[in-house]
Amino acid sequence: MARSGTVHVCSACGHEEPRWHGRCPGCGEWNSLVEEARAGSSGRSPARAGGAGLKPIPLADVHAPELARLLTGIGELDRVLGGGIVPGSVVLIGGAPGIGKSTLTNMALGNLASAGHRTLYVSGEESTAQVRLRAARLPAGALTVPAIAETDLETVIATLERERPDVCVIDSVQTLDARELSGAPGSVGQVREVAGRIVAVAKRERIAVLLVGHVTKEGALAGPRVLEHLVDCVLAFEGERERTYRTVRAIKNRFGSTNEAGVFEMRQDGLVEVLDASARFVDAATRAPGSVVLAAMEGTRPLLVEVQALVTPSELVPPRRVVNGFDRNRLALVLAVLTRHGGVPLASSDVFVNVVGGVRVDEPGADLAVALAVASAARGAPLGPPEASTPLAAFGELGLTGELRWVGHPERRLAEARKFGLETVIAPAGSDGHDAATLRDALTVALPQLAVRQRARVAA
Repeated sequence: MARSGTVHVCSACGHEEPRWHGRCPGCGEWNSLVEEARAGSSGRSPARAGGAGLKPIPLADVHAPELARLLTGIGELDRVLGGGIVPGSVVLIGGAPGIGKSTLTNMALGNLASAGHRTLYVSGEESTAQVRLRAARLPAGALTVPAIAETDLETVIATLERERPDVCVIDSVQTLDARELSGAPGSVGQVREVAGRIVAVAKRERIAVLLVGHVTKEGALAGPRVLEHLVDCVLAFEGERERTYRTVRAIKNRFGSTNEAGVFEMRQDGLVEVLDASARFVDAATRAPGSVVLAAMEGTRPLLVEVQALVTPSELVPPRRVVNGFDRNRLALVLAVLTRHGGVPLASSDVFVNVVGGVRVDEPGADLAVALAVASAARGAPLGPPEASTPLAAFGELGLTGELRWVGHPERRLAEARKFGLETVIAPAGSDGHDAATLRDALTVALPQLAVRQRARVAA
């Protein structure tokens, strides 16, 4: 009987079975068997039969040539990548449908083609005619990019080996089909096999490959986590389709920092770099109750964004906690500290928090801004001195005991706030702003009229 070319491997314990089972015979886990291509013969060569070792080389003696990066012509993308695309590297770009992944990669290939580099666009989701329609509204270089519409992995690899482009985009990795596997394209086994084969070709032929990937309902990159370990760089393309702003973040980067982020604006003629995003957000900020400007850091670049909060009496038990652009679990922590150490009762109120503009903030330095916005909304009073003409700005991390903790790059945050004329900036002690050691100190500065009333009641 002919031996099958595939094997089903348990993702939990590594047990192998020739056929799929609902439950792994090795460890008992359910739905953990994944189809993979069977490895070829692993017989040892005579030279290695005796287990001959290798002579280690000191790292100081290892030759590490400088790699000339390929510039995409999109400054924000090149900065997130660490200075451009490294030849032979594999980059995974993940994002929600319609967010602009294909537009971004089309623009990058167009700029590379205009600079004289060989490019290739592999579309597994659209025909070449559909790709041309999108490229027609982008800069002229996008129409010079060679493209194929193919989902068969063998055909794609043969094309790569024959054309040997400098940069190739595969849109998307979930659509390619490895014929030796019986699973549907996009399944765990298929994605793992496809990614592994493409990475091998990219390294062998020194082809820089940009893999476009889907995301799950939770926002994580679809497919097995091993896909992220196979590639050299993972970029997350975030934003809301109803809004114009998009953010590119580096989740993993073997050739650069993971602290960088690029900001774009989606327009009719493609994505446009937003070099001064703070100006866009600060102009829309007001001194209304529940509004505060957060001095955040996007990688090494300061960014001012408006945080808004709304607090209303609740008829539900427990009350609602709705948040957009901020971690929900982090919001629960901030509200608990605000209630316990700030004296703002929220147990019977619905709380809504929104980071304006579709921006997502993940750093702990946003804690204080969120707390002040909620306190302002709950008290129905604007933040800052009554005579102030500009919105109040804030940053800092909240501790569980009510203290304000230091966060990175305070001088850059303060300089960005002063650049736009923000008069009052509340920051942790030692940051050279309106220093506050605790949350209660910050509330005293942010809501001075309420502090005066409380002292008057205490004196009476």
